[in-house]
Amino acid sequence: KTECVCVCDGCCPAHASLPLRGFSYVDLVEGLRDGRFYALKRILCHDKEDRQEALHEVEMHGLFAHPNILRLEAHCMVEKGTKHEAWLLLPFLRRGTLWSEVEALRDKGTFLPEERIVPILLGICRGLQAIHAKGYAHRDLKPTNVLLDDEEQPVLMDLGSMNRARIEVKGSREAMALQDWAAQRCTISYRAPELFTVESHCVIDERTDIWSLGCVLYCMMFGEGPYDLIFQKGDSVALAVQNQLRVPASGRYSAALECLLSSMMAVNPQDRPHVSHILDQLEGLQPAPSGQDTTRI
Repeated sequence: KTECVCVCDGCCPAHASLPLRGFSYVDLVEGLRDGRFYALKRILCHDKEDRQEALHEVEMHGLFAHPNILRLEAHCMVEKGTKHEAWLLLPFLRRGTLWSEVEALRDKGTFLPEERIVPILLGICRGLQAIHAKGYAHRDLKPTNVLLDDEEQPVLMDLGSMNRARIEVKGSREAMALQDWAAQRCTISYRAPELFTVESHCVIDERTDIWSLGCVLYCMMFGEGPYDLIFQKGDSVALAVQNQLRVPASGRYSAALECLLSSMMAVNPQDRPHVSHILDQLEGLQPAPSGQDTTRI
């Protein structure tokens, strides 16, 4: 059992905005016994369905012990009058989110270099590979759901939207139910095209995460997601994602990285690579050991 005391009145900015999805908060707390800082995620549960969703997130954490997936230290359900709060105790990473890193650089008029992007993307892919190997998909991958540790290794968080990777849709009722679920659980500007208008008879698989991964890569390269501005202006993201994304010419990145980005952003999910293929490509983009010559293509 870990005993903690809250050391801030608001949220923990390194982990989340306040509130999260309108029903959860994150506090920075200190362990009374070990003196370590933790992030305490408090999920407000108004009914049985809310409690089941919170326990689902706990269950998803329990599936993994991976360096690129945030571990759950402890959890409990706390009664608050007629309502409940699910408390999830998580590690506190001082560097905060990938979005914080991108935003800080953008405010200075600069961007992440490829030499930093590739290792971060590798770590994200390794976390996704672990999730996909268990038969699940993250479904809400975005820069604010990626933490960076002190060595700049990425750690995936917010597993509450995770569900089975392969979803077979049979009929219009199931299609509409999945579409409504995605509208609530998958951030609009990082949501794959097939989740905006779910076909009556189709199979949705883990490559929704690959689309979101492409949006994250685009954000690292250009300072914002490809559809962030469209959403902020109030234009239709659902329409925008139906057209193949054009990667801006910047001269900052290799043709190989730009090509990899384009492959992730294929509108047809069947044309997107699986995460194992992306990992293979990224290994080829890794800097060679010192003393070895490389040819960049």
